[in-house]
Amino acid sequence: MQVTTKAIVFSSLKYGDTSLIVKAFTASDGLKSYLLKGVLSSKKGRLKAAYFQPLMQLELVAIHKNKGTLERIREAKVHYPYSTVYQDPTKNAIVLFLSEMLRNAVYEEEQNLPLFEFLEASLQWLDTHEKVANFHVGFLIELTKYLGFYPDTFQTNAPYFDLVEGEFSRDPGDHPALEGRNLEFLKTFLGTNFDGFHSIPMGKTERQSLLKDLVLYFELHLHGFKKPRSLAVLNEVFS
Repeated sequence: MQVTTKAIVFSSLKYGDTSLIVKAFTASDGLKSYLLKGVLSSKKGRLKAAYFQPLMQLELVAIHKNKGTLERIREAKVHYPYSTVYQDPTKNAIVLFLSEMLRNAVYEEEQNLPLFEFLEASLQWLDTHEKVANFHVGFLIELTKYLGFYPDTFQTNAPYFDLVEGEFSRDPGDHPALEGRNLEFLKTFLGTNFDGFHSIPMGKTERQSLLKDLVLYFELHLHGFKKPRSLAVLNEVFS
């Protein structure tokens, strides 16, 4: 079946000498994997390898057989041309990290428009704003809404946040938990939107500490989740 759909690139992997396997989250059908034959050697084709950078926002004309096999892209064009994301070293590091997180966290091979629209809008926000040091922290917390483990905000005055149960707790027992500064920062993020993230007074060490706990939170709630290798690069950029 031929579909025309918006899509956000999660990853592209070289296949052979001239081809790519691309994973993209589509507005029409959720996560899809595509084989782009010869795209690395073709200079006149409709598909350009440069279109398939991490988190690029595209419009695709694709053939979806929906049989669990690699699909095919007939045409691709940039739907939203980023003006700063790939030029700014900080934003580029954030994008590489988030693309790896999304690749490890999102598996839905069915339409999920609320998730697609969240990704689309938040990445455009990143592109158009300068103060983005806390963006990826807030993004991951917001992302959990669409993945089914957003923190339960009942009794937020409790002294712990149980990472296994996803709720604030008087006593975390044997579970990994947030407390102290990380707990206070989590509470602040839960009550803040993207425009307010930059005003949360986090230093680099505090940001890295909370981010480490958030990655653990994803690990605990997503079967088969792999810790992103790009986290070290991101921490280096912010140091």
